[in-house]
This record gives sequence, structure tokens and C-alpha cells, in this order.
Amino acid sequence: MPGDRKERYQKYETPQEPKDLNADIMNVQETAYVLSCSVRTVHRRLNELGLKRKPGRTVVTTRADRQALLEDSLTQPSRPTAPRRGRQGQGRKQLMPLAA
Repeated sequence: MPGDRKERYQKYETPQEPKDLNADIMNVQETAYVLSCSVRTVHRRLNELGLKRKPGRTVVTTRADRQALLEDSLTQPSRPTAPRRGRQGQGRKQLMPLAA
């Protein structure tokens, strides 16, 4: 079973080069390749834009969908990042004076 997860990732979560860059319809993996992003980003942006898909079916995008995804990615960042936690903001520790 552990190898099955890796195979699924390779098949569904990896962007794939499309056979035809000018195709009217592409699947999500090909769309991710064309837009130079991850497959998860394509799924998230489709949901954000309200481009509904039928559950259980292969998700495909049309030229208009890809154009909307591209325009959306140019107008806003892909995902707001949370500030990192940890030592950031604590400043440097003061050094102890050297004994003479």
C-alpha cells in the first residue's frame, strides 16, 4: 500500500505536458503545466472562481477557464502566507562581555 500513494501522486498531482498546447479542453494536470503551478493550485483557484465541476468526473478546463485562472493569478497572490513562528522577532541575544 505505501507504494500506491506515490503512484497516485505521480499520476494525479504532477503537472503533465499537454499533447497540444492550443487544445480547447485540457485536464487539470495539463492546465497546471501550462500555467506553471501545482495541480492543487489549479483546483483551489477553480473553486475560488466558482467554476463548478461535477464530483466523480475528470476535471477539465476550457480555454476560457484557463484565461480566467491566468487573469486571476496576475491580479492576486496565489495564497497569503502566515508569518513564520519561532525565533523571528525575538532579536539577537546580547553577548556577554569578555573577561580581561
